[in-house]
Amino acid sequence: MQNGLELLHKRRSIRKYTSEPVSKADIEAMLKAAMAAPSASNKQPWNFVLVQERSMLDQLAEVHNYAKMLKEASACIVVCGDTSNKYWEQDCSAATQNILLAATALGLGSVWLGIHPNAEPVQKVSEWLKIGSTYVPLCLIAIGHPAEEKGPSDRYDESKVHYEQW
Repeated sequence: MQNGLELLHKRRSIRKYTSEPVSKADIEAMLKAAMAAPSASNKQPWNFVLVQERSMLDQLAEVHNYAKMLKEASACIVVCGDTSNKYWEQDCSAATQNILLAATALGLGSVWLGIHPNAEPVQKVSEWLKIGSTYVPLCLIAIGHPAEEKGPSDRYDESKVHYEQW
C-alpha cells in the first residue's frame, strides 16, 4: 500500500472509464472508508445510495448537468446527509473525501460531482432516487476503472498560507 501523502497527491478527478465493472469488494472497501470518516460527536449523519445498473447510471447522467461521465462509469455513490444534524455537510464531505482516496488506493478512478447547495439538482436527484425527506444528496461520486491517466498534483501555494494571523 502507498504511503498516505503519496496517495493524497495521486488522487485526481478521473472522468473517463473503461467498461470493466467495479467489484463488490471494492465497493464495500470504499463504503467502509467513508464510514471511517470523522464526524461531529460521532453522529455519522450519512447514508449512501449505490447505483450500478447501466440504465440507472445513464439516466442519472441526464438528471445532473455535469454528470455525463456516468455514462461510462461502472458505479456511482450518492452521499446523502441527515439535515437534522448540524454538521452534516462537513461530516459527509469527510466521508466523500475518504471514498475518493479509497478509490485511488484501489486503482480506481473517481470524481466528486457536487449537488448541494444547488436547489434544482438536489430536488431532481432526491426525487429520482427517492431519497428520504430529512436527507439531502451532497454529491455524486462517479467510480470506475480509469481510461485516462493523470500524474500526481502539486498545488501548494505559499501565498495562501498565513502564519499566526492573516
